[in-house]
Amino acid sequence: MALALLKFNKCCDNVRDGFFQAVLPFRFGVRAIVVDKAQVYGTHLRNDKEDFYRYFVRQMVTHDGRVLEKARLKIDGSGNREFRQELCRYLRENVRPGVIEDLRFVNSRQDTLIQLADMAAGAIARSYNTDARKNATRWRDQLKGKIENVWNFR
Repeated sequence: MALALLKFNKCCDNVRDGFFQAVLPFRFGVRAIVVDKAQVYGTHLRNDKEDFYRYFVRQMVTHDGRVLEKARLKIDGSGNREFRQELCRYLRENVRPGVIEDLRFVNSRQDTLIQLADMAAGAIARSYNTDARKNATRWRDQLKGKIENVWNFR
């Protein structure tokens, strides 16, 4: 049986509401980093999408409040093989030993946890766009009990 692909930005409001109502009984936590790209000073991070991605994945893993231990990290499988190998090497070299036990790139179409992460990230991102969107905090508010940390990168 194939899963339906759920992406926050492609769902209508009632699908988002239904999704968050359906997942709330389950045990999970959300940790996020919010980056205003205009506040990023390093030109290599501003101009190189892969460097930007590597750097902020590393930030999430290293600034974890010491909660990650032997983590099984799943990353949406975007990017070519060379990028994925480079990201694995980069994290091995820049993350304290014992934090990541397993790192996999998975297809979001076939992984419910990646879809949950996308929906949570979308809800958090939408909450920062209060000027252009009505109900900007609607879905973040629904996740309130599940959000452990949102780090506003400066």
